[in-house]
Amino acid sequence: MTGIELGSLVFFGLIVLLALRLHIGVAMLLAGSAGYVALSGLDPLLNYFKSAAYTRFSVYDLSVVPLFLLMGQFATHGGLSKALFKAGNAMIGHWRGGMAMAAVTSCAGFGAICGSSLATAATMGQVALPELKAHNYSPRLSTAVIAAGGTLGILIPPSVPLVIYAIITEQNIAKLFLAAFIPGIIAAIGYMVVIGIIARVRPEEAPRGDRFTWGQRLQALAETWPVLLIFAVVIGGIYGGLFTPTEAASIGTIATGFVAWTSGGLKGKGFLECMYGAAGATGMIFLILLGADVLNVFLALTQVNTELAKWVVGMNLHPLMVVFTIIAIYLVLGCIMDSLSMILLTVPMFFPIIMGIDIWGLDNESKAIWFGILALMVVEIGLITPPVGMNVFIISNMAKDVPMKETFKYVIPFLISDLLRITAIVFFPSITLVALKIFA
Repeated sequence: MTGIELGSLVFFGLIVLLALRLHIGVAMLLAGSAGYVALSGLDPLLNYFKSAAYTRFSVYDLSVVPLFLLMGQFATHGGLSKALFKAGNAMIGHWRGGMAMAAVTSCAGFGAICGSSLATAATMGQVALPELKAHNYSPRLSTAVIAAGGTLGILIPPSVPLVIYAIITEQNIAKLFLAAFIPGIIAAIGYMVVIGIIARVRPEEAPRGDRFTWGQRLQALAETWPVLLIFAVVIGGIYGGLFTPTEAASIGTIATGFVAWTSGGLKGKGFLECMYGAAGATGMIFLILLGADVLNVFLALTQVNTELAKWVVGMNLHPLMVVFTIIAIYLVLGCIMDSLSMILLTVPMFFPIIMGIDIWGLDNESKAIWFGILALMVVEIGLITPPVGMNVFIISNMAKDVPMKETFKYVIPFLISDLLRITAIVFFPSITLVALKIFA
């Protein structure tokens, strides 16, 4: 059996394990180990295991993952989500559909200090769903808005999946964060436009809210100062050259923890809940990383990645056809896998292909950054697509009176917005790269 055949067989076995609902990290670990043994024997695998975990987890840049996760936990317990929603509602809540739009802007703001889509959806769901219900918003629209808005958590920097992508492809984390800003803003605006259209087509589902005075608006905005300050310190510090992304994550975590402590969010079991939450999420991510490493080492031995890249390039397909094929694969995988798993599983295979084609005349660094943002945007769609839209599952668990199929139905307009945005990024890479040129 050739390496290509064995690699294909192992990949098929991985899909079977995933279909059996085995954890993605364990599935990749088992599939990669089995393939490694079949190719090289048991002793080489055990020799590799001696240093595999240390080699992966001792990477300095990975320390930003638990820090950003802990920062998100502190932000959740510190009540910052309430301040963001209150400010957004005060400014635009009197528009038709304005309160739902405020929920989207709140998700974007919370994502700027969280870095996790699931945490953003869960936190904003607790804050916004009761308010939307109290103001007679359609339950189906309300759950769809929070589920879609939650995806902004991994697109608006800081983003944990973007950090993982940077480490895998050896790209600059700060540049990837910067490149994600404009697409993130466009995503939020696109969701607001969708809400505006729904509000005009079906006004009974998105009524107008109360109008606030300018004094009330300014007061509500003033209450968001911790979020603005933390974001300015973390992001401004990175691009001002004051500290690295890892140092910025440390400072942001301390600042967010202080805000949570002063607000009383860490009283009682609050601090332990934050630590347990961050530790659990970190353990899950690191397990997936380890499993991906074992699988990717096996694939490297079989030369599957290299041969696949050569095969695609040798077919002389139009670069756009290659890109849209990759996007289609991501959309299919998004129906059965979570975002981080998709990145870890596919980037080692797709990245060499992208780097081997000429797309819009981009140099290698620009192409790597553009593809990272594009992949992240396509991956985020998987968070709200059936049957494994994790954001929809989280929100449906909070709103048990809303059938999940109704939420998925109302998510479709937001998916259309996502696809339009992705198409724009494909044809106009400058959307992701313009910020790099401005701040270079």
